[in-house]
Amino acid sequence: MSSLAADAASFKKSLNRADYTSWHSQPPPLQQQSQLQSQPQASGSDTPGESSKSKKKRPKSNVVYSQPADTGTGQNVNTQLLYAVNQLKSNGNPMRLQDLAIITSTPLDTDKTLLEKFKAHDRVLHDPKTDLYSYRHDFNVRSKAALLTEIQRQTRNGGGLSVRTLKESWKDAPQAIEELEKEGDVYVTRTNKDGQLRMVFWNEIKQDEEHGGKQVEKEFVDLWHSLEVPNDVDLLKQLANEGLQATAGETLVPKGPMGKKKGKKSAPRQRPARITNVHLKGTIDLSKDYAPSK
Repeated sequence: MSSLAADAASFKKSLNRADYTSWHSQPPPLQQQSQLQSQPQASGSDTPGESSKSKKKRPKSNVVYSQPADTGTGQNVNTQLLYAVNQLKSNGNPMRLQDLAIITSTPLDTDKTLLEKFKAHDRVLHDPKTDLYSYRHDFNVRSKAALLTEIQRQTRNGGGLSVRTLKESWKDAPQAIEELEKEGDVYVTRTNKDGQLRMVFWNEIKQDEEHGGKQVEKEFVDLWHSLEVPNDVDLLKQLANEGLQATAGETLVPKGPMGKKKGKKSAPRQRPARITNVHLKGTIDLSKDYAPSK
């Protein structure tokens, strides 16, 4: 009987013992269990291990959503026209209509309305002999000699040329201008910040043996820059000593108030009182009170 009782007790004890042969019945360690509980379990996954492996970090995107993305030439005729003209400008060389339509992804060779607008554009030039299209720049220069001729023509008219505009017409224009500057043919103005070419002018008095144009000595240059302009009082005295007078400055006309300022109220305008019953004047004294006294 004692052996049967011992066997029964061991059997009951084995029933209460947990089954560790299966993963589902074996709990993970405490540290791992806390980490799994803090992570959201992916949908469609039955086990925490599979959910942690299937979860991946999203790649960071460099797209700036505040700026609209370039979606192509669009469907509007004017937008397609702008793309075609800009492509013709950036190319710099004459192009076939079919090639321009393929590069810009526009129906330039099939859409009649777009083709008419393209041909009528003031910046588009068409050569009927070669059937090529090119962009019309402000200046048609393709060589150093032609560039100098254009600068001379513009300087005689009383002005210079913008280097940026010349670069749009001919991409090698800045390099040619620097060469002309070293040769003494042109004057160049530059930006104060980075010294980039800004304006170019023709040098009318070039340094040579026939026309002169020698460089001024440094002594006279220093003397010129050492001169100081006197102040207003001394300048008026010197002009008076020479029998001259300063020109009258332009007087500024004071402007009236554009409108009433907010928060300030103007004083009420006092108007003369209007006297009524004028026809009774002379017969009844209107200054007296005729009300019966109580």
